[in-house]
Amino acid sequence: MNKIALTVENLTKIYSKNKINTIPEKALNNLSFDVKQGEIFGLLGPNGAGKTTFLSILGGLVTKSEGTVKVWGFDLDKNPRQVRASIGIVPQEVNLDAFFSPKRLLELQAGLYGVSKDKRITEIILKLVSLENQANSYSRSLSGGMKRRLLIAKAMVHQPPILVLDEPTAGVDVELRKNLWENVKELNKIGVTIILTTHYLFEAQEMCDRIAIINKGNLVALDTTKKLLDRIKTKKITFKLKEFNSDLTLSLPNVKFLIESNNTISINYEKKLINFEHLINYLKEKNLKILDISIDEGDLEDVFIQLTKN
Repeated sequence: MNKIALTVENLTKIYSKNKINTIPEKALNNLSFDVKQGEIFGLLGPNGAGKTTFLSILGGLVTKSEGTVKVWGFDLDKNPRQVRASIGIVPQEVNLDAFFSPKRLLELQAGLYGVSKDKRITEIILKLVSLENQANSYSRSLSGGMKRRLLIAKAMVHQPPILVLDEPTAGVDVELRKNLWENVKELNKIGVTIILTTHYLFEAQEMCDRIAIINKGNLVALDTTKKLLDRIKTKKITFKLKEFNSDLTLSLPNVKFLIESNNTISINYEKKLINFEHLINYLKEKNLKILDISIDEGDLEDVFIQLTKN
């Protein structure tokens, strides 16, 4: 049975009135969830959902209004130093000293965390994030992907069991994104618990074991990635036909037909109401010869839109 790495109970943050906002703003509303040891946990939500507020509370930059946050059993209010020692936060913004090398930056960061020289693992961390060959290069000479990996390395100097990645692939090209995720997976394999926020939903779908979706400060979904995908009610099938007579009328209850070309039609239907075999038989009854079939089961983006729409 997995241990609980992070516990959030009834977490609420209310921003007080000011000259601009005359009404108190509730950024988080009784947020509750657990993160299990060793999992990759996705925290998703549209802009303004409360993700940044939550990460700021976790990192000690914002004070919560109500609720409890515990990391490995340590209470954020009673044991703040133990909590922060257990977490490494990788920010969205790239903020590095251009004239320091990766090795020097990690040594400085380790010193700030109070890690004695004999307990520092700078070389190991550089190898984990594939920067050992750039250890003594100026940070300004690193590519965008290397700088992202260096941010991860900085967050790991005190060997935290939990790594929080805030939009780690923002502005990174496809190849560098792939390399970055390979590094993250390697870290997860050696036991690091990963908490991930991202706007690239296909990444969350591929990477995360479980996903929490928040909207306007409220938790609207929390489940395994597979079970969230199972919530998708509709299915789309595209049929490539030998030919299609535009005068032919296609109609079935709870089914939407769309003629895309003279030899391609797509069908949208609710999975629980219509049997796939029934659709095939219907097309055969219309004397349509099927050459190819492609099926779209939907993805996490469909679930996200469904849960966060007003």
